[in-house]
This record gives sequence, C-alpha cells and structure tokens, in this order.
Amino acid sequence: MIELNTLELMYTAHAAAPHLLEAAADGPRGVSDIVLVSSTAGRMVRGGGAYNASKYAVNAFGEAFRKEVTQRHLRVSLVEPGAVEAELPLQNRPDVRDRMYQRYTAMECLRPTDVADTIAFIVTRPRHVAVNEILVRPTEQQE
Repeated sequence: MIELNTLELMYTAHAAAPHLLEAAADGPRGVSDIVLVSSTAGRMVRGGGAYNASKYAVNAFGEAFRKEVTQRHLRVSLVEPGAVEAELPLQNRPDVRDRMYQRYTAMECLRPTDVADTIAFIVTRPRHVAVNEILVRPTEQQE
C-alpha cells in the first residue's frame, strides 16, 4: 500500500516534473499543473494504519514538492476525496469491507466524475491562481 499510494505517486511526479516545468516555461499558458490525489484519510485516522500513513505521506510530499517548483509556475495541487463509489471496499478483508459498507451505504457517495470535475476546476484556473488543496466529501459524510 505504501509503495502504490505513496512511492509510485512520487516516482510519477518525479518523471513528469521536467516536462511540466518545460511546459510552464515555454507553453502558451505559462503555467502547468500536477494534481495529486490523496484522501480524507490523509487528514484523520479512522482505521487502516498503512492506508492512513500512505495518504498522510502524499499530503506531506505534495506540500514539499509545491515549495520546490512553485517559483517556476508548476502548480502542485492536492485533492482529498471522501467516500467515492469505487471498487476499494472489495480490496479489503471481509470484516473491514463490512464496516465500510455499514458506514457508507446509507449515504450518497461521490462519483468518480465528481473527483474529475474537481480536478478540472483546479487545472483551469488562471496562471496567477494556485489551488493548493481541496477536500471534497459527499454532503452527508460526517468524518
């Protein structure tokens, strides 16, 4: 989980950074964007320690990366979705999966398109606007 959620995200950001910096310097927009997807689990602990640790690490990496490249007009943004309709519950042990279903079946979860719309908002801001972080939850989600 740490490798996938954190290290692979960092490797991808590292590989993309030179191209994004070049686009910011030479492209018509004069700015480029990288959006890192974390989770509300990067803000609060409520169970899976490895998952929470991986998402807290994404948040910390995002802020450090932002500070490294912001003066060169590469905007680093962090999206932290709450409960999203996805296959994630199916990847857990049965007892964890049951708790997740109990927690989220009564509410209308975010759809993947809601997260995509959030990302589209971020990357379409004018050059002088950097959206550093967005926490987006279903209306009914309490935590």
